[in-house]
Amino acid sequence: MQMKSAMYIAGLLGLAAMTALVLHQGLGGVLTLLRSAGWYLLLLVPFHALPLLLDAAGWRTLLAPRDPEQRARLPFLLWVAAVREAVSRLLPTLSAGGEIAGIRLVKLRGLDGAATTASVIVEVLLTLIGQYIFAALGVVLLIAATAPTHVAWTILSALALSLPVPILLGALLRYGSVFERLGKLAETTLGSRSRLVELIGGSSLDAEIRALYKRPGRLLTALAWELCGFVLGALETWLALRFLGHPAGVGTAIVIESLTQALRSIAFIVPAGLGVQEGGLMVFGSLVGIGGDLSISLSLAKRMRELLFGVPALLSWLWVEGRRLKLSLPGKSSDQEFRQP
Repeated sequence: MQMKSAMYIAGLLGLAAMTALVLHQGLGGVLTLLRSAGWYLLLLVPFHALPLLLDAAGWRTLLAPRDPEQRARLPFLLWVAAVREAVSRLLPTLSAGGEIAGIRLVKLRGLDGAATTASVIVEVLLTLIGQYIFAALGVVLLIAATAPTHVAWTILSALALSLPVPILLGALLRYGSVFERLGKLAETTLGSRSRLVELIGGSSLDAEIRALYKRPGRLLTALAWELCGFVLGALETWLALRFLGHPAGVGTAIVIESLTQALRSIAFIVPAGLGVQEGGLMVFGSLVGIGGDLSISLSLAKRMRELLFGVPALLSWLWVEGRRLKLSLPGKSSDQEFRQP
């Protein structure tokens, strides 16, 4: 309950900060930029499916060994990835809420729960590693494009100092039997019949994670897909800047996208990154010669794309859950229908 309250407070503060930044830069100038771009900004909506498709391809790479019947094919995982992102970006939940929704949908497809959960956990770890690499690329491009600044070196130092975090996390998942220990703790505290004990998965989940670690080729392939997805996300920023009338280069877009995404990940407790994205775009945009009004316009264009892409994904998820609930009648099995390819 305390975490939920903290999230709501962080969301309200972020919304207030976002509003203040828009007003500070001048609402009229921002609206003028958005009007000048016109309907071209709507092209960002279908374009976003491309980086999401690469993310889904990385997930499919990890999941494939435990899905020989191909119940969770790439188009299905693309839809689930859209739902995951929409839950994390649009709903007042921790970013893990999207992962939980994704695990549930894939399990309903008929896949093993431990294998599905392991694939998502490892994918999240690879995403974190990919984000480090992408952020480091952004800092290098920033230093190469401009005179080395205190801000750039500070960001690079922060990345280097925090690098042990994903390394330690990866080692714990590989050697620490993390979920077996968590399961025993939950069983001792709540009892062996607790639903939480079943959800954690214990030793079976640890075994599935270790099985993925024994496939380094698949891990590297999934990481490559993640990195390509990050680059395509930067191209989305590049397109938006072009539509808004700024002839930015791809390197500039990578700098802005990589550092802003890293900042949003750090401030994960703020729902939808309200205020965080806007502040990050203004700070990092100013380092590469992009004014505050253009940065705010870029942020609003991204918010528009998140809504137009995410809301249909959420509605489709609600439709699936509603249909399952409707079919949960004597003599019918909603799970069986959902599993059909």
